Amino acid sequence: MHLNQTIKLSDNVFAQLVDDEMVLLDMASENYFGLDETGSAIWQQLSKTGSLQATYDALIEEYEIQPAQLEADIFAFVQTLVDAGLVEV
Repeated sequence: MHLNQTIKLSDNVFAQLVDDEMVLLDMASENYFGLDETGSAIWQQLSKTGSLQATYDALIEEYEIQPAQLEADIFAFVQTLVDAGLVEV
């Protein structure tokens, strides 16, 4: 995976912020996923831009985190979403 890739969110995913936690519902499988603060921030940026680079750029400005760690976190999170069928790279 590379930062120059884009993400397409599945049309079957409904996202809602509930008590400071982002909840994703895959309407096709009826599975839901609760995201922590980091996952919520990544999801919100991806849903705005669809761009891994734009997501990285926004989050590196917002959080005090090592660049390599942020990149690894984004890639791991996106891979989890891909595996669950919630996004396509």
